[in-house]
Amino acid sequence: MQTSTPMNMMDFFRKSAGIWLSQRTVHHFDTRADESGESNLIIDVLAADDERVQAVCKEQNIDSVLAVGGASFLWQHNLEDEQPNPDYAAILVDLPNPDDPTKGAFLRNRGYVEGIPVVCQYHFAPDGVLTINTEYERNQGTERCWFVNDNFRVRVTMAKMMNGVNLMGYCSERRCISEADIEAALANNRERAQV
Repeated sequence: MQTSTPMNMMDFFRKSAGIWLSQRTVHHFDTRADESGESNLIIDVLAADDERVQAVCKEQNIDSVLAVGGASFLWQHNLEDEQPNPDYAAILVDLPNPDDPTKGAFLRNRGYVEGIPVVCQYHFAPDGVLTINTEYERNQGTERCWFVNDNFRVRVTMAKMMNGVNLMGYCSERRCISEADIEAALANNRERAQV
């Protein structure tokens, strides 16, 4: 199946918009513990003038004119019906390289490894694999993400402390079909059955 490959961060956010079933396995090397689980990952694209984008720029003393947009990432247990609290969203703000849109930085209101505001560097390889590098106060994080097709993506992560690799993770993420998509498919099938 052919898939379009995003080669800049805003296209990546747009292609990622929606709800994904995220199945993850994480191995902690310092405790020899493994964890796995499933959750819903809810991604919304944000315009450059969105108040959340503006707030992250202000918090990190970055001129908001440099921001071209962003995204909101929320996680919820996949069996919960209630919407997650938007106050816990990770907000990412895209600051692309003006000379090469396949590279840039994004601001994040809270990091994955350490819950502090961070600046991440990113680049897209020619095959569309996104690599994100993050320097925290005590850790470094690297994440790679790519689309296998339009409705399935993969993420691998690694966090290392000064004494070496602390954890590695693997996530496979499948796009959840919306109720509107299900209704449209049912209507299409009903119409075909009447022919």
